[in-house]
Amino acid sequence: MKTAPRKTADLSAQIAQAIRDAIVSGELIGDARLPSEAELSDQFQVSRPTVREALKRLAAQSLIRTQRGASGGAFVNRLSFEDAYSQQVTTSTLLLSMNAVSFDTACEARYALERACAPLSAQRRTADQLATMRAEIFRQSQPGLTDEAFCASDVTFHRALVDGAENPVLSYQLAGAVEAMQPLMNMITFTARSREAIIGLHTRIVDALEAQNADAVDAALVDLEHYTRQLAQDVADRKRKPA
Repeated sequence: MKTAPRKTADLSAQIAQAIRDAIVSGELIGDARLPSEAELSDQFQVSRPTVREALKRLAAQSLIRTQRGASGGAFVNRLSFEDAYSQQVTTSTLLLSMNAVSFDTACEARYALERACAPLSAQRRTADQLATMRAEIFRQSQPGLTDEAFCASDVTFHRALVDGAENPVLSYQLAGAVEAMQPLMNMITFTARSREAIIGLHTRIVDALEAQNADAVDAALVDLEHYTRQLAQDVADRKRKPA
């Protein structure tokens, strides 16, 4: 690990970055025990409270864990994609809500990423994933289903499509696209959308997946993207019209 931060401003952030770099580079491997607070204080030439703050930063990012007792200390976490999934969703949600990202930009990214999964999902989808998608289509068709429940079902449907690729890296990368962007799109378009139209497109997708027809999956996702963009345009047009 790099030692002795050069700048006095926010030393704890610099120490956390040095330790994070050591983890990413493989210098500190999963389950490795970090030096004690006293040792890190000497190594970085800072106070123990500063070291403690740096460790808190790393723990907040799930990079390390702390244990008490004689064999305790700070240890490098052995991360999995499943463990990091919720953080990816949270980060994507914050980026969308706190930055000037247009609907078209989010829509373009979300469907480009999902279409990248289509060929793999057509090859690898399981019977359970197909059953999940068909169950969500049935749920979406129920009278009296609230907009919130329809949105949740929509997310579950597309999550099954993504997970059908059986690629944890893709599932992780698409966590934000499906579970952050999809609710955003539903929130904007729910007043204009036709549930019947969406159910029809979802049915095309799952039928194509069951037939292992990647081209048909892609075509249905293209049509769903066009429909979503048109809904957003319709909503925007309505807002511009004088009352």
